Amino acid sequence: MPDVSFTNLLIVAAVAVLAPLTVGFFPRLRVPAIVLEIIGGIIIGPSVLGWAHVDLPVSILALFGLAFLLFLAGLEIDVHRLRGRLLRFAVLGYLVSLVLGYGAGASFTAAGWVSQPLLIAIILSSTALGVVVPVLKDAGQLHSQVGQTALAAASVADFTAIVLLSLFFSSSGGSTGAKVVVLGAFAGLVAVTGLVLSGAARSMRLGQVLIRLQDTTAEIRVRFAVLLLVAFTALAARFGLESILGAFLAGAIVGLVDRDSASHPNFRVKLEAIGYGFLVPVFFVSSGIRLNLTGLLHSPSALARVPLFLLALLVVRGLPALLGLRANGARSTVALGLLQATSLPFIVAATQIGVAIGKLSSVTAAALVSAGLLSVLIFPLLALGQLRRNGPAPAPAAPDPAGTQPAPEPHVMM
Repeated sequence: MPDVSFTNLLIVAAVAVLAPLTVGFFPRLRVPAIVLEIIGGIIIGPSVLGWAHVDLPVSILALFGLAFLLFLAGLEIDVHRLRGRLLRFAVLGYLVSLVLGYGAGASFTAAGWVSQPLLIAIILSSTALGVVVPVLKDAGQLHSQVGQTALAAASVADFTAIVLLSLFFSSSGGSTGAKVVVLGAFAGLVAVTGLVLSGAARSMRLGQVLIRLQDTTAEIRVRFAVLLLVAFTALAARFGLESILGAFLAGAIVGLVDRDSASHPNFRVKLEAIGYGFLVPVFFVSSGIRLNLTGLLHSPSALARVPLFLLALLVVRGLPALLGLRANGARSTVALGLLQATSLPFIVAATQIGVAIGKLSSVTAAALVSAGLLSVLIFPLLALGQLRRNGPAPAPAAPDPAGTQPAPEPHVMM
């Protein structure tokens, strides 16, 4: 066996356990566990205590954690909800966000903080779907008009931001035109795979075998899902695209095929157990260890970037909510803007890619992640206050063919 130490992984695993325990013992903190995982990584990392660093075991598991995080995010996407007025509003809002984000990126470029305005625009245009869902549930607004609008906007933002990041800032290089062709070919392969899996899912013989093996030590459905995740991630890298795109689309395909869960109600629970119980926390804790907090704190000009990036998040994703002011009302629009401006997981992933390809400095990346942390701490609480003033939403009416009525409740991503 090679001489590999698991000491760093042990410390990371301990932080991964302590973070949700802290949330459990002090529920009034109302802080998502991922925030404490990143903060815990900062504390044990070189910036503070110096107890741990990202070695080979931690690095490999963190890479799998990022892939699984995007896989579970893709699993959240309900394409059947994205239609009609909701889809139009979400797409238009995202286009407005890109324009505002590019303007903010150009300003930061002029200040010498970044070198690519488009990269900043893409980073600022995402929304943390996994934070939005529990906030809406707490307010009893998940199935309301504003709730469904928020979910649709977050879904479109997550998917489009990942595609744009892979298209324009892939670590493999190459011209944008060539990447468009490659992206089209990859999308075609994904579509064909989805059709094949959909056809296979209707096979009675295969269905009987899956049911027989799904809750044994074979865990065959989980193995199929992991196979698809690894295959799409490897194919995306082979096509010269970011691996996170492959992981995200793998989750979307599984979610699309797995519509009838009556025969396997524990399937998604098992996937979430692997992701949120093991791999994803390693990614977030290791991201905190990598965060260049020392460089950020030692430079007043660098530290000043944090509130400006936070304001940019609020403007870029919050202002498009005004498009629905007449339909949603003032308070719901304010809540929607705050929820859309809440972002962290994509910021962490995108800044790591930006640093790896030399488009972001480690200090700027740390400032962006810090702004994301603050957005998760501040914006959902303010949005929850606005939504609770409106009271619980009425029960949904009969399905609307125009696509404005709610779909089944999605699973919650951290």
